[in-house]
Amino acid sequence: MKILVCISHVPDTTSKINFTDGDTKFDTNGVQYVINPNDEFGLTRAMWFKEKQGANVTVVNVGGPETEPTLRKALAIGADNAIRVNTEAKDGFQVAKQLANVVKEGGYDLVIAGRESIDYNGGMVPGMLAGLIGANFVTNCISLEVDGNNAKAMREIDGGKETVTTSLPLVIGGQKGLVEESDLRIPNMRGIMMARKKPLEVKEPVDASTETASVKFEKPAPKGSVKLIDADNVGELVNLLHNEAKVI
Repeated sequence: MKILVCISHVPDTTSKINFTDGDTKFDTNGVQYVINPNDEFGLTRAMWFKEKQGANVTVVNVGGPETEPTLRKALAIGADNAIRVNTEAKDGFQVAKQLANVVKEGGYDLVIAGRESIDYNGGMVPGMLAGLIGANFVTNCISLEVDGNNAKAMREIDGGKETVTTSLPLVIGGQKGLVEESDLRIPNMRGIMMARKKPLEVKEPVDASTETASVKFEKPAPKGSVKLIDADNVGELVNLLHNEAKVI
């Protein structure tokens, strides 16, 4: 089984976020980048398939040379090889088109992507990728088993969980729960040294239109002041909720 794991290069959640050029561009100065957490769950599941079923695991990213350390980390975790599509990731459709070309050229049976990246939270790429390559698709995936050409997946739905059966080729949008957090892997020194020798192929992009553009960024408004009301002063609480907060 050939598995392709899509890796997004995203800011660490502890990074301080700022914007430049009138809040139209993201300021990358001083920002630490990591593997997108949803993708990390997917990569860990792919490693299970490699170790238990002999799968070959390739990781892929759409981005410039600055994303290669993130791909090298994925190789250090245990992926067999890596591909970087040499173009800036501008919107979901453009990224999906680049990934679709990689899938078609590589003949992958299973594509594991995160359901969304934690920077733009678009949640579009896995579904569009599945549509472009004509593969089955399961999103919000929290469990995946593969037996030959058949797959059994569980996904989160409103109010519960749903188990579905399908067949390969398959694209999933994985998330927390696909593996346990305790199973996530930290690269050891041996893995880091081996990653330096593993192939990282740079592919030139195919023509793909950009359907959306970011016009402006805006930080959440700061929290307002808090008023504390004595527990026995219900009348004052109701008055503030009605006349000031206007929530009742």
